[in-house]
Amino acid sequence: MSENEADAEADAANEAEAETESGIQDGDFVRIDYDVRTVSDDRVVDTTRKEVAEEAGIDDDEYDFSPRIIVVGEGHVFPGVDDALLGGEVGDEGTVEIDAEDGFGEYEQDQVRTVSANKLDEEDRRPGAQVQIDGEQGYVETVIGGRARVDFNHPLAGEDLEYEYEIVDVVDDDEEKAAGLLGMYLQMEPELRIETETVEEEVTVEDDEGEETTETEEVEQRSLYIEATQQMQMNQQWMFQKQQVAQDLMDRLGLDRVVVEEVFDGSAGGMMGGMGGMMGGMGGAEELEEELEDIEGDLEDADVDAEEIVDELEDE
Repeated sequence: MSENEADAEADAANEAEAETESGIQDGDFVRIDYDVRTVSDDRVVDTTRKEVAEEAGIDDDEYDFSPRIIVVGEGHVFPGVDDALLGGEVGDEGTVEIDAEDGFGEYEQDQVRTVSANKLDEEDRRPGAQVQIDGEQGYVETVIGGRARVDFNHPLAGEDLEYEYEIVDVVDDDEEKAAGLLGMYLQMEPELRIETETVEEEVTVEDDEGEETTETEEVEQRSLYIEATQQMQMNQQWMFQKQQVAQDLMDRLGLDRVVVEEVFDGSAGGMMGGMGGMMGGMGGAEELEEELEDIEGDLEDADVDAEEIVDELEDE
């Protein structure tokens, strides 16, 4: 290689490195649209686009088909996709081939095992049922007599995948970042807000003579408030990993604390329904009015009795 060719190659490498450093970097929050298909039969196995899901016959009314927020370089997508996003810009599109080994692993025949059918609920003793046995998740292949063949491989084990993506946006707002992280952890995005508050905090300082004293000073504190609905409180990921989730939020967003506010949903209709049941039990509106009149009479009698007692005590 001539000196000029070597210089040209070095310049090209430097330009590529500069371009990478100027775009999306590890740790950036980005919002992406994507479709994941199997290479073998072009079957859609995951997507953020509703029209693609409908065309593929994927029907899930509870699934939120919208771009996803991920953190680049944190394992939220396949490693090859993380690499492709580095240096990218909003609007960039691309397709990444994911080998089975880097996706959901190779298919392992020894992960297909025979178990006692007694370990399955009666409604799950059929081919195709998704089951969990001794902490492992699998799919029933066959049930014969008192034995069942269960495949504990991931449904996409052994499949090479094609990951098509588009960078929709780079997320800078901390509340959007928090919502995106919770969405990844919980598969739902609860209502939340970030507030900066001034609080008093005790600090230890040294006086002119070197002795330590305690003083109170005002400091600013960033708090994330999360409205925990009943649905969120029943979420298994939240139930078992809330401390880890809260710590991750604080570390990534520079928060001082995470406050979870319990929310109990109610409505006027529900309250009226409850009152209607009570009224029915008491015999309707007319009987309710009679009851109220009796209570008022008792209260009036109680006032009179109280006055008489006071008068007697004063006389004594």
